[in-house]
Amino acid sequence: MSAVNPMDVVGADGAEGAEGLENQLGTEEGTAPTASGISRPVLVVDFGAQYAQLIARRVREASVYSEIVAHSITAAEVAAKNPIGIVLSGGPSSVYAEGAPTFDPAIFDLGIPVLGICYGFQVMATALGGEVSHTGQREYGSTPVVVADSSNALLADQPVEQTVWMSHGDSVSKAPDGFTVLASTVSTPVAAFANDERRLYGVQWHPEVKHSAHGQHVLENFLHRAAGIPADWNSGNVIAEQVALIQAQVGTGKVICGLSGGVDSAVAAALVHKAIGDQLVCVFVDHGLLREDERRQVEEDYVKATGIRLVTVDVREQFINALAGVSDPETKRKIIGREFIRTFEQAQAELIKESAEIDGDPIRFLVQGTLYPDVVESGGGSGTANIKSHHNVGGLPEDLQFELVEPLRALFKDEVRAIGAELGLPAEIVQRQPFPGPGLGIRIVGEVTQARLDLLRQADAIVRAELTAAGLDREIWQCPVVLLADVRSVGVQGDGRTYGHPIVLRPVSSEDAMTADWTRLPYDLLAKISNRITNEVDGVNRVVLDVTSKPPGTIEWE
Repeated sequence: MSAVNPMDVVGADGAEGAEGLENQLGTEEGTAPTASGISRPVLVVDFGAQYAQLIARRVREASVYSEIVAHSITAAEVAAKNPIGIVLSGGPSSVYAEGAPTFDPAIFDLGIPVLGICYGFQVMATALGGEVSHTGQREYGSTPVVVADSSNALLADQPVEQTVWMSHGDSVSKAPDGFTVLASTVSTPVAAFANDERRLYGVQWHPEVKHSAHGQHVLENFLHRAAGIPADWNSGNVIAEQVALIQAQVGTGKVICGLSGGVDSAVAAALVHKAIGDQLVCVFVDHGLLREDERRQVEEDYVKATGIRLVTVDVREQFINALAGVSDPETKRKIIGREFIRTFEQAQAELIKESAEIDGDPIRFLVQGTLYPDVVESGGGSGTANIKSHHNVGGLPEDLQFELVEPLRALFKDEVRAIGAELGLPAEIVQRQPFPGPGLGIRIVGEVTQARLDLLRQADAIVRAELTAAGLDREIWQCPVVLLADVRSVGVQGDGRTYGHPIVLRPVSSEDAMTADWTRLPYDLLAKISNRITNEVDGVNRVVLDVTSKPPGTIEWE
């Protein structure tokens, strides 16, 4: 790393920063994200459901804090977390199948309110003495349900006939003793049940899915009426609680924040700055994987808005050299994560040596902007699969010397935006489209070289300019522009044969990055973008559109 240039140290009177490592790290790699000190959680027990993260979000939309845990959690572990409620997710298995996800039945005796959904509903039924049968009559998609008892808290104020979203082959054929059947369908005699005395409830359908017309109402009935949980979790509470946690963790210590230009690290830095003020120094790493004009925007926007001191470090050559010859995406992410940490360690040493403001005190703390989806996808939740290692979660070096400060680790993107707005960050920062910490390094499918970076950077700039001109910046979540560097296609340009690279456009709409759908951009706009890229970017002769939802695809290609 090159030495910190005093000219690159931007003072509080007119500089800015951006999002450091794109997301925060966890307290301990390999453990579930926790919110110790935030709020007593509602635990969402994951049975391998496609929608476990969505359930957690819907609970938070009801102003109640939630965390996802694995189905292997024990009653003792649940008790240690001191939850105020539990929701059992759906899942792809049959409760009777060999190797099907199991659940500690002692949890039902802890006196904690529990709601079972789909597979979780069937797990509850079998654990408590009910019966689940494979009837051969499957229900998938929109299904009419009849509410038999709307006086119960779970289905209170619900219409007698409503449409819900089903996805099951097995059905509860007999409710456990002490349970009241609340609803049914043509094929499912027990579609919902309740035991008010034990505060145990279940529904066969998926209330977390928007296709269930009154699904959010069902969840809110469970949380607020049946479980008696107040709707008091909000961004203001998170800020106050995190400020107290940061102050307790850091004390009078000095803190570095990796600032990269995106929403996550920007909000993390603002939150830490609110807690400890000038003890914080933000470090912007110019690693050569940035988009066009990214560095200038960081230095002109963030510090201007916050007054936080910013140091810019130019390590472009270091990162490019480290990535030479590497094509595997997991390896690239881990290299980038390692080089970020090495850069911050070097910046730490140089700041201590060169800046009188640090007074020679050791800088032990590193702030990052990791969000909950990053931890989940990196396999950081207990029992969760590693979909891809985010550079600041699964890509951390084992000999990490910093103590991590992670105020956003348990939050979804929209919650982070709300906190940023509450902290007074301007809309151009809070509403900025996500950009991955590894930058263009994971948008090149193949080896990262300077020539390929220059090509992709030019194409990306065209796409962003045209989306902005069309007024679509706030209508799409993100639009990765991907270079298929190891793919060539034949084309005709200037009356001659070309053998160039394809560029992939990946416009997506999402609420939290856990699920997403491709954005239907106007055809005329797509044509204009394609024409500009193939005419202006040397080496590209084809532009394609990715129309895959998430799942099965992820938002980024690598």
